Amino acid sequence: MLAQMDLWAQISGAARSLDQCHALMIRQSGQTVLSEVFRGPALGRAVPIKSVSKTIVAALTGAALDRGELPSINARLGDVAPRLIPANADPRVAQLTIENLITMQAGLERTSGANYGEWVSSSNWVANALSRPFVAEPGSRMLYSTGSFHILGAVLAEVSGQSLLTLARQRLGTPLGFDVPAWTRDPQGRYLGGNEMSLTLESMIRFGEMYRMGGAIGDRRVLSADWVRQSFQPRTRSVFSGLGYGYGWFLGEGAGVRYALARGYGGQIICVAPQVELTLALTSDPMRPARSGGYFGDLQRLIEGQILPLARTQMS
Repeated sequence: MLAQMDLWAQISGAARSLDQCHALMIRQSGQTVLSEVFRGPALGRAVPIKSVSKTIVAALTGAALDRGELPSINARLGDVAPRLIPANADPRVAQLTIENLITMQAGLERTSGANYGEWVSSSNWVANALSRPFVAEPGSRMLYSTGSFHILGAVLAEVSGQSLLTLARQRLGTPLGFDVPAWTRDPQGRYLGGNEMSLTLESMIRFGEMYRMGGAIGDRRVLSADWVRQSFQPRTRSVFSGLGYGYGWFLGEGAGVRYALARGYGGQIICVAPQVELTLALTSDPMRPARSGGYFGDLQRLIEGQILPLARTQMS
């Protein structure tokens, strides 16, 4: 046992050496093997998870499908939420599917990166995102865009009759036993889908553990096992990191172990590796970038080169 603790302590030291890293929690086989704050907010404080919010919205999409509020992942925007489509939109907008949105393959010009500030300064975020020109055929390639997930969040609110905040609290927070603080809303009062949520490190771990366990915690089912399986199937690929992408999760492999990863600006991470019964949550300075060629690359190497190999040895 002491030897195992020493090995996890080495992981802690490696994470601490990254000056952007704030805190790390690792759970294996349901047991917390590492929980440490290196710098930044205290452990029990909710912190910005940035685009990990997209993975939360993806989970709520699964919940809506499980409840029949959405007929299928291939349901079209014009059929399930026609009121969201602005009058000046390209006719192809109505044909966009839920899968196009959740995989960020809508083909519309991105609202992330250099376009983000202009987008959130607009008077109607949904209409602005849906009025942008098509720069790719829908379903052809991944264009990382928060606007796609904001549209998706608006669809979920339309088909359920509940706000995205209420859905997150009732369908994830309550069954998983964590709080979901209110977050940013657009000019129409819709909660931002895909950014600006905050959770504690423990809440992030619980969410990840639910996915690791196939959509259930204990005897309580939160999402269908089929949705979790579908979420972990690669549908497209990120041109930035090279990782695959499923339904809200980046997908990779290290030490022969497949993993699913939720990623937010600055280096906010939830990582799930069911093969080795591992879930980790990591928070970082939300004000500094974490590019694939920089700090996020450091985190990816930590996960693939140190954490997953160690977790694999613990299973033998």
